[in-house]
Amino acid sequence: MPPRPLENGPAGRAAAHAIERSRSAHGYSLRQLAARVTALGRPMTFTALSRIERTVRRCDVDDLVAIAAALGVPPHVLLAEPRLPPARAGEGAT
Repeated sequence: MPPRPLENGPAGRAAAHAIERSRSAHGYSLRQLAARVTALGRPMTFTALSRIERTVRRCDVDDLVAIAAALGVPPHVLLAEPRLPPARAGEGAT
């Protein structure tokens, strides 16, 4: 029986969404970001990047570091859960 592929866990899913958010915020297409990652020495196709963002493909540490560098952010930024702004006094209290 062939080995079962490893699924993305919570950190992998959070990183995938953070990559997509950061890429969009910078105004990069999948092709542009993949080209930037490749130019940094980590060959990556836009298809591979799309699969990472859609959580079809796992993002390994080398991919994460290269993607972060291409986006100009520290790698830990792509691992952090997005934080909600703190509620102001009187909001959301029931």
